[in-house]
Amino acid sequence: MARTKQTARKSANHFASGRPLAKVTKIVRKTTPSTLGIKRTRARPGANALKEIRKYQKSTELLIRRAPFQRLVREITRDFQADFRWQVRAVEALQEAAEAYLVGMLEDSNLCAIHAKRVTIMPKDMQLAKRIRGDFHKM
Repeated sequence: MARTKQTARKSANHFASGRPLAKVTKIVRKTTPSTLGIKRTRARPGANALKEIRKYQKSTELLIRRAPFQRLVREITRDFQADFRWQVRAVEALQEAAEAYLVGMLEDSNLCAIHAKRVTIMPKDMQLAKRIRGDFHKM
């Protein structure tokens, strides 16, 4: 059944001042003749996530967009040296390495979460994964 707007209903006069009540308006229900009786199938919770996982495991392209990553790299290097220049291939290599590190880190964190009988990655999983890997830099 289609949803309709709530309308004002006439009832006992609640106003002592005698103001007139709001007008009652009639709402026309809209039905779409093309979708009558046909329901779209909904994916079960988590099915689309698994579909995305399979898609990205097959693909080889970079997952982080080039321009935002390049801006981030240039912003970080500006803190160290003002007139630092980057070759395009150097930024691409850095992005490839950064994405490989992140994917590996998330894989290890997922294993830690599964070991704790959870499906959600938490910060403590990432900290444990870093400790096991030997990455001693603070997050």
